[in-house]
Formats: sequence, structure tokens, C-alpha cells
Amino acid sequence: MTGSTDAARKFDASRAGEYEQQSRIALAGYDACHELAACMLAAALGNGTTARVLVAGAGGGAKEVVTAGALEPHWQFTAVDPSQPMMELAVARLEEHGLRDRTDVVLGTVDDLAPDEQFDAATLIGVLHHLPGDEAKRAILRSLALRLKPGAPLVVAGNHYAYASQPLLLAAWGERWRQQGASPEEVTAKQAKILQGADPPHSEEAVAALLRDGGFEPPTRFFSSLFWGAWITRRRAERNTSD
Repeated sequence: MTGSTDAARKFDASRAGEYEQQSRIALAGYDACHELAACMLAAALGNGTTARVLVAGAGGGAKEVVTAGALEPHWQFTAVDPSQPMMELAVARLEEHGLRDRTDVVLGTVDDLAPDEQFDAATLIGVLHHLPGDEAKRAILRSLALRLKPGAPLVVAGNHYAYASQPLLLAAWGERWRQQGASPEEVTAKQAKILQGADPPHSEEAVAALLRDGGFEPPTRFFSSLFWGAWITRRRAERNTSD
């Protein structure tokens, strides 16, 4: 999965070190999004159940595992990320929260997992907009679908809209940084970086189309914050011949 590997190069040791603080500024509602994601999966699977959950792009604070693991004590996790510095940070958080023994850690991509591994649920949070081009996005979704049981839920979250197409949202995003103490020069630099550094789907409809092509049902959005959206969908019961 070349797109995933290329995207991982952006998350070097320096970026890993600032990840948690930066994420909470860039995404207003960072904690709420992860909390709701865990609630949506628990609602879809049934609370108190036993489940294997695949977390793609788990590097950084391992927030998906930390939040869902606290809500559902019988869930086991497989955390996958191709960036070693980000995965090291994730492992530190898992150990801090007593979740390391419930989590298999895979330094690599979803493609590195055995195709016959079957999971009860999966998350893909903050990943799609870092993958260049629609084909790389479809590829990771197909790879996830291949490893999910038919009907299994998937939470996908990330930026959508071409950033330059939404000047008011982009200006508000800059104000969010100013609100948190960034200087005007820092705001300008961060806006320039976001315009050059990612390739999000250009609409909510584009997200739904990618999911459809990847083997998933129409999604339901449960969270939104400026450019960011979060949806839950399910693996289609029938498998496409291309899966």
C-alpha cells in the first residue's frame, strides 16, 4: 500500500512529539469525536460483547484504543501504523493506560495483516486525507473490508472538502489556532501547510462513494467540526469480486 507508506514519512520523530497537542487544536472536539466513535461501535456491536477491533492508523496517542478500551473491557485490538515514531508514542500511551496486553501492535499497513484475519469492527480515523489520490483511499478501504466480517461496522473520520474551496472554514480554522495562542505569522504558516500537505475527499458525497467502492454500505455521519467529519458504515454482506 504505497500511499500509506508515503504518507507515513510525514510523521517523523519531530511530528510525533507534537502530535497530541497539535491534534487537539487543529480538531476542535478531538476527544468528543473519539468518545462518540467508541459509543457508535459499542452501539453497533452491543455493549458488553467480546470483539476484535482493527485500528488502522493507530500511531500517536492511540486514542481510539484508549477510549474504546475503557468503554468495553472485553474488546481486543490490533493497532496498525507504518510510522515507527508514531507507533512508539502509541505504545507508550497503551502502557500508560494498561491496554498493552489487550493490543497487538503491527508496524506496517493493513495489507501486512493476513487476508484471512477477520475482525468484528475497525476504525480509520485521521488517515484518508493523508493518502494522495482516490485510488490510494479506495485501496485501504478495500483492504479493511477484506479483513472485516460481513456486516461489521467501520468508523471512518477525517477531513473532507478541498481546503481552498471553503475559505470561510479555512479562516475559522486559522482563528481556532489564534484562539489557542498562535501568532498571526504562525496562523499564516499553518494555513499554507494545510493547503499543501493533504488530499482530502472533496465532499461528503465523495466519502460515501469511496466507501461504496471499497465494499461498504452508505455511511451515517455522527460528528462534524469545520473540515472534519466522522461516519459509521458497515461491511456489505456480499463480497465484490474485486475484494
